[in-house]
Amino acid sequence: MPDLREKAERTERAELDLATSLPPGAACVGVLSGKGGVGKSVVTALLATALAEAGHAVGILDADITGPSIPRMFGLSGEPAYEGEPLTPILTNRFGIQVMSINLLIERDDDPVIWRGPLMAKTVAQFVSDAQWDELAYLLVDLPPGTSDIPLTVMQRLPLAGVVVVTTPQELAGMIVRKAVRMASLLDVRVLGIVENMVHAVCPHCGRPFDLFGTDRAPQAAGTSGIPVLGSLPLDPVLAALCDSGKVEWYQPNPFAAVLHSLVQAIQGGEA
Repeated sequence: MPDLREKAERTERAELDLATSLPPGAACVGVLSGKGGVGKSVVTALLATALAEAGHAVGILDADITGPSIPRMFGLSGEPAYEGEPLTPILTNRFGIQVMSINLLIERDDDPVIWRGPLMAKTVAQFVSDAQWDELAYLLVDLPPGTSDIPLTVMQRLPLAGVVVVTTPQELAGMIVRKAVRMASLLDVRVLGIVENMVHAVCPHCGRPFDLFGTDRAPQAAGTSGIPVLGSLPLDPVLAALCDSGKVEWYQPNPFAAVLHSLVQAIQGGEA
């Protein structure tokens, strides 16, 4: 493991000014879920790709320290970091999205990161303060599932424009994701919208969609909470194959292209 752990431990009591560590004008958006396995990182990748394809300078901070999947989706790899070397985000192959992830700093991408929560949270903070980010219009933060140390650190110490909440149609997932929404509310972080993933699959024989996890619950949740639905994504084997092969940027049509204008307005403080 590189010196990142040692540096994080040395700054255990230091409160870094993360707001001034980012490029001027960069809007930070968190992507979170109440539980794992809902496709949060895929949504982060597709949102970043849609923003970059529209001409915006975009970065992704992969804050899921124990389950970082963003580099694999974009086909990225990096050399281990050594003492004295800066943390430099790596650019994606098609749109030049800046990516910072723990998996770019370890010898093998299947090496586990066995750290306690506070140390992982400090490492994420260091990704912001120490990384040499180029000019950014948007920084998407792919948060780990749940409401523990890392989401808390990001919501308290990063100047978030808001968060996007990812869920699936199951009532169980909906119940858990409501915890994440309430966490954001308690920390005075705006929820920009809900994305419901894996809403249906399409039969390869007849072409008809069928529900995998029950009926679409996003409109009902949106009506109850007043939070807009940014998108409802199917379970698409084409998207899965592109993510596995590191070519998520080539997925078309991007499901967020149609709502990008309203999302950008919401991020900038307007109405979604």
